[in-house]
Amino acid sequence: MNILHSPRILFESRRSRLGRLSAVLIALGTVLSGGARAAADETPAKFQVEEATIAGIQQAILSRQLTATELVKLYLARIKAYNGPGVEMPQGPLGPSVFIAHAKGINALSTLNLRPATREAMGFDAHHARSMTDLADNDPNMPDALEVAAKLDAEFARTGRLVGPLHGVVIAIKDQFDTFDMRTTSDADAAYANDRPPHDATFVARLRAAGAIILAKANCAEDASGAPRAAFGGTFLNPYDTERSASGSSSGSGSSVAANLVTCAMGEETTTSIRGPAHWNCDVGLAATQELVSRAGMMGMGLNTRPGPITRTVDDAARILSVIAGYDRNDAMTAFAVGRMPDRPYQSFTQAKSLQGMRIGVVREYMDKDLFSKADEESIDLANRAIDVLRQLGATVIDPGPHGELFTPYIRALSPSLLNLTFAQQHPEAFPVDAAGKPTSDQITTLIDMTVDPKLAPGKFTLRDLGAGRGYYGQTPGETRFEKNLYWRERGDSAITDLADRATKAKFYIDPAFPDRQPPLLAADKARVLDTTARLQRRFAVQQIILQAFADLNLDAVVYPTGTLPPSKLGVPPEPMINGRSALWTFLGTQGFPAITVPAGFTTMVYDRVADPSAPSPSSEPRRGGDEEGRPAPVPSRLVGPFPAMLPFGIDFLARPFGEPTILKIAAAYEQATKLRRPPPDFGPLASQP
Repeated sequence: MNILHSPRILFESRRSRLGRLSAVLIALGTVLSGGARAAADETPAKFQVEEATIAGIQQAILSRQLTATELVKLYLARIKAYNGPGVEMPQGPLGPSVFIAHAKGINALSTLNLRPATREAMGFDAHHARSMTDLADNDPNMPDALEVAAKLDAEFARTGRLVGPLHGVVIAIKDQFDTFDMRTTSDADAAYANDRPPHDATFVARLRAAGAIILAKANCAEDASGAPRAAFGGTFLNPYDTERSASGSSSGSGSSVAANLVTCAMGEETTTSIRGPAHWNCDVGLAATQELVSRAGMMGMGLNTRPGPITRTVDDAARILSVIAGYDRNDAMTAFAVGRMPDRPYQSFTQAKSLQGMRIGVVREYMDKDLFSKADEESIDLANRAIDVLRQLGATVIDPGPHGELFTPYIRALSPSLLNLTFAQQHPEAFPVDAAGKPTSDQITTLIDMTVDPKLAPGKFTLRDLGAGRGYYGQTPGETRFEKNLYWRERGDSAITDLADRATKAKFYIDPAFPDRQPPLLAADKARVLDTTARLQRRFAVQQIILQAFADLNLDAVVYPTGTLPPSKLGVPPEPMINGRSALWTFLGTQGFPAITVPAGFTTMVYDRVADPSAPSPSSEPRRGGDEEGRPAPVPSRLVGPFPAMLPFGIDFLARPFGEPTILKIAAAYEQATKLRRPPPDFGPLASQP
């Protein structure tokens, strides 16, 4: 599949697009509400907000047990109880964090969609206000969450029908995405003239048109950098262990869903920041095909970025996808989706109980205990149990064995021809050049020799090696500056207009537990050339390699652990990369394939890292403050443990592009057979409800 870079094309007015979309969604909601009313004729159980699903919420509304307003208040009560800072900050909000075991707050949500008087009456502080630049916040065209809920209730009282397929569903949006009624700064404490963008992101507008209630902005790693810390939002925590990371830049989205602060949340994935938070928070995370969901209206709309839902069930993820998927002229990449979507809602594929006839490959490259450390072993055991369940459900499992590799033969055979010049530049030992960089041999003949006999190809050829280091999966010089400056140009703020403004007109945290944020911004601002050629070539090559393996082996999907390391302790040295393994398996996700993470159990014992000055350094060139992805700088460390710890683990199912129906079927059947989702015990039901 050839991937084109996406210009912003503004052919239609926002009003006309959303008007047509609203009509479609209202019609779909009418159909769905009819089915839900039939289910509501049965005697309903008392509604409980904890672990509530979209279908359960709508059944409760249709049976008149619940109103949308009551539901919002139930979530606000949980937010008030459980969204506290969770850390001590003796030097103030921009200073170091002191982590606390069994803290009663996870700091998942940064901004609440409440007008000032309502927010104050409910006991929420000014830092959670909808805007820091519009303190009056009295525009009638910006209803808050309770006002939206009241309108939904009035419409339901008038018609007896749901207004759309997400009527009453309460959602948090990662702060990387535009919301016209709430501040959007990618969790930076930057001095915007107007911290509200002029429009919603495309998918946010679609959620609202479907009847969803946008209750909050979720905390995210500042500038989506990867570390669970931000100048505005603070430090965000894992509800299963508040001394541990909630994973990736979409940390707040994952932890807010896990702790039942919202029904669903929207995250964004560049490497694994939908699936990573799902993996470490016992959630479902769906990163759809790159071209299926519009990225328009996000800060930093890059080649790898894609929005997606984080939920507690596969069915809920599918229901969200049904609303947000599809072509958007403001993101030309979604043109690939035309004619490639199913003719029925995605949730219709979540009813399977058997996997008879399905062929699922095992990515053993990510599961070889001999290649990693003691810290990985229990997670690999949990993945093997998941694979056994797939067999029990009737799937034919294509397993290359404990030390086998599913994709290596295809990588060796196709890399020389597909990557050609890039491949030659990466292997000068086989493709020599003179002092001026001119080839001194016939590179075409050498490439032919390697294509005919893959054993002649130099270097390592596994998924682990392809994913190890930015040079392998294709760099995009200038992408950060281009995408972010374009975003600010289109947003039109008079104070923050580019990366230079962002880097100099802001406050930054100073916390040794997390990488500094200003240096990478200043470094990115030095770029003067945009070059996506190597990245696009790499992506096309990898997709062709993986698709040939799928075709040769007649695979419907593959399975592998989302990561083999449990949630990491905050403020300790990161687990060093070993044989291409970092905290999460990221490589396949960066190539645009659809993937879904599903809860697959809990660890019982874990190993952790501690600093050890006597240990050898994992890098000969230590990086001050971390790298451009937000990972802390490598430091000498050693493993300690094991320690008892019940921490979530997830597995991934991945399919061909636009194979969402396949992975939803597999994931739902696995979910129903295992039911391994468990809410965090420290964040249970409240003693009293509003």
